[in-house]
Amino acid sequence: MTDTIDRAEATDADDPIAELGPWLDANWDPDLTVGEWWERLGNEGWSAPAWPAEWYGRGISREDAVRAGKVLADHGALGPPGGLGLLLAGPTIVTHGTDEQKHRYLRDIVTGQKAWCQLFSEPGAGSDLAGLQTRALKDGDEWVVNGQKVWTSGGQVADLGMLIARTDADVPKHQGISYFAIDMHQADAIEVRPLKEMTGRALFNEVFLTEARVNDDALIGGHNNGWAVANTTLAFERAGLGAGGGSAAASPATPGTMAGDLDKRAGDFVGRARRGGPGGMLGGAEQLLIELAKGSDKLADPVLRQELMRLHTFNELARFTNLRGKAEREAGREIPGAGNLAKLSMSRILRLSREIGLSILGGYGTLHAYGNDRKALDEATGNPFHAMVTELALFSPGPSIYGGTDEVQRNIIGERILGLPKEPSNDRTMPFRDLPKNG
Repeated sequence: MTDTIDRAEATDADDPIAELGPWLDANWDPDLTVGEWWERLGNEGWSAPAWPAEWYGRGISREDAVRAGKVLADHGALGPPGGLGLLLAGPTIVTHGTDEQKHRYLRDIVTGQKAWCQLFSEPGAGSDLAGLQTRALKDGDEWVVNGQKVWTSGGQVADLGMLIARTDADVPKHQGISYFAIDMHQADAIEVRPLKEMTGRALFNEVFLTEARVNDDALIGGHNNGWAVANTTLAFERAGLGAGGGSAAASPATPGTMAGDLDKRAGDFVGRARRGGPGGMLGGAEQLLIELAKGSDKLADPVLRQELMRLHTFNELARFTNLRGKAEREAGREIPGAGNLAKLSMSRILRLSREIGLSILGGYGTLHAYGNDRKALDEATGNPFHAMVTELALFSPGPSIYGGTDEVQRNIIGERILGLPKEPSNDRTMPFRDLPKNG
C-alpha cells in the first residue's frame, strides 16, 4: 500500500520529485561504479535537491528532499554521497562562497569526488569555540597554519577540511577568526591521529597542523568573518544531527579519493548499513527496542511499556516539530532556535533509548564486543541485537557533546531566543591576546 501511494505521489505533475522515479528507471545501473553513479546523480541535482538549481540542486524544500531520498531507497538505488561535504561544507559554501568557490568545490561534493572533514574544536576550545588558538598567518597569496584540532570525524579519509583559524589576535576573539577550505593532502604538514573510543572504534581523530598552507582564494566568507561562517556550518550541523533531521552524513559508501569506494560496484553497497558506530540504530531504535522486548518476554512489564511509550512520544514530538517547521517556512517564517531544540531532543531520545535497552538486557548489558568480537558476543548471548544495544549505550554520551554540547544549546536558546542576560564577560570587547587563557 505504501509503495502504491509513493508511486501515485511521484506521478503527480505538481510534485517536485515527480520525475525522479522515471529518471531512476532510465539511469540506475547497479553495475556502474560508485563514482560513475554519483556523477549521474549529482549532475542531475538529485544528490542535494534542496540546493539552488544553479548550484547542482533542484531548489526543492528540505522535506521534499527527504522524500526524494526515500524514492531512491525504495527503488533500490545507492543514495547520494554522505559525509560532511554534503551535510556541512556544501551548504556553507552555497551560503557564503563566491561564485568561483561554488564552481570549484560544489560539484566535487555532490558527485562524491572529494570528502571533507571539520577542523573546528581544539583541546582548549570546544564549548568555547571562539577561544581557538590555531593561527593562520598571511604569506603572500597563502596562509601558513599552525595548531591542533580534535574530535575530527572522517579526518583520515578527507580530501579537504573546513578550517577555522585565528587571523587577528588584536581584536575581540569572535572578530579575528577566518574560515578556510584547506587541502588535507599535506603529508609533511598535516598529521591525522585516530582517537579510540570506549566503544572500541575510532570515529574521531586529532589533527596536528605544522606550517600547513592554504591559498588565499580558499578563504570562505571573507577575512576575519569566520565566526559568522562557522555559525552557518554549526546551524546545518544541528539541523542534520537533531531529532527528525534525517541522516545526511550517513552513507554505506564513502566519498573522496582516500576511502577507495569510488571504483567499486555501486550495487554492492545497496542495502548495507552505514559504516562505523551505532549510527545505523539511531533512527530505528524505537522499533528495535520493541522487538528486543518481545524477544525477551518483557513487553508486558508495565514500567518498560511506559518507557517505550515515552520514547515514542519524544519521537512523535520531533516529527511534528519538523512538520511545523515546514509549514512555517512555506509561510515565509522560521521557528527560532529550531535546530538547537532538535539537537537537545536527539540527545534526550538517545539517552532514553540507552536506558531502555540496558533495562531489557539486564546483566547482559555489561558485555560488549568493543568492535572486534561481535560474532563471539552474538554466540555467547544468542541475541544478534545485543551488541547494537551495548554499543549504543557506550556511544550515547557523545551526541550530548558533539555539534555543540547540550549546555551550549540551552545557552543559545536562553540568550538569543528568550532574551535572557548573558554572563558578564570581556570577550566581546577585549583583544584576544589579552584574554586569560584556559589552564
